[in-house]
Amino acid sequence: SSHEYKLNFKKSKEMCLSYIQDAMLQKQWKRAAEFLTFYIESLEKDFSREYTSPSEVIWRIGTEILCHHSHSSMKEFNSFTEQMKTLGVKRYLKVCLEHTFHLLCNGLIDEAYRNLSLAESWRFGEQTVIQGKEMKLIKAYRGLLDYYSWSKQKNILLEHGQDGFEDLSVEQEMHGCFRKAAVNLKEIIKIPGVWDLFVKCYVDLLEFYGDHNEARQVLNEYAYNSKFPANPNAHVYLYQFLKRHGESKKSLISALKILHDIVPSHELMIDFNIMLQKSKKRKRRRLGLEVIFAVLDYAGWKENVKAWSCLARQVKQIVISEKHLDWIKQEWNSRKDWWPAFHFSRYLAKKNWQENESLSYEKALVAGILLGKDCKYFKYVSHHGCKTQAKRFRILKKFVNKHNPVYVRISG
Repeated sequence: SSHEYKLNFKKSKEMCLSYIQDAMLQKQWKRAAEFLTFYIESLEKDFSREYTSPSEVIWRIGTEILCHHSHSSMKEFNSFTEQMKTLGVKRYLKVCLEHTFHLLCNGLIDEAYRNLSLAESWRFGEQTVIQGKEMKLIKAYRGLLDYYSWSKQKNILLEHGQDGFEDLSVEQEMHGCFRKAAVNLKEIIKIPGVWDLFVKCYVDLLEFYGDHNEARQVLNEYAYNSKFPANPNAHVYLYQFLKRHGESKKSLISALKILHDIVPSHELMIDFNIMLQKSKKRKRRRLGLEVIFAVLDYAGWKENVKAWSCLARQVKQIVISEKHLDWIKQEWNSRKDWWPAFHFSRYLAKKNWQENESLSYEKALVAGILLGKDCKYFKYVSHHGCKTQAKRFRILKKFVNKHNPVYVRISG
């Protein structure tokens, strides 16, 4: 019966898709391609009255198989993509974008640009309006490629500038690329979202032509507009811009403070700590200690000499002055249950000593202050350091022994 046929057809389609998925998960691309062929043929032989259009499933699966199949070529990929564009009008611009990405990944920049230009001129009634978001992305990526062309022309001019190179055609082409890139990049970054690459390129264009106020406004909007998602890179770009243009320490600290709140383990936190330590304001120096302790809470920083050097320097300054020991105590209270095993075990002392003497020295100083002269880490490193007759390790041991009462005050 017709009903029974439909049920069987539905089951066979689902089973075929299951086989395709299984083959793809096992990276059996040839087997997956064979099943996909069967799947498409079954759709063509569907004699039910219901019209079955090429599904997004075919496009997604087919693209994945062609990207990985050992015998596939760019010609086959292009042919398949063009068929998907023709048959899947509702997904036309999405297919164009994916086609562009594939061309770019294979270094075919000119072909990618032509593909974007054709997509931008595409019109298909109400479908053009429905795919408005995709069209904005098409324009944005074309702007990105215009920026790439501008950058190439700029480098040509800069390389030959000292030799009196004067080629008006190159300069005119460069300015033409700038105008096209600027228009499209400016439009996309107005929309709330994560547009890191587009923002960086647009700011680069503006800076080159001396429009620093516009560049600053773009970066401020990207970093501080509440409509945009929280994005650490937005604050990194703003900080780097401010630093390039010699802005005040207040502005730099403000940018890095927000970055610290979002990503306390960011690599710029070392710069932030150094900047705060040099400040005459007590509040900033207190924040500096908080920043460097927070950095060392993360495993990726465990063996970073610079981070331990920053902490050792500030802790030593506080201990010598005997002011603000409560700062150290406040930071240590939330860490004293897990930092000893995380940073200051005897195993780590042995490992650090064998691999990096400078790291051992900085960590031993911190360990001696926070855990006292009987700390396993400090005892191991100071013992082996003094055996080698290293003057700095003898001074280290003397310093920790002298200030051992500080440990008692910090530990409560």
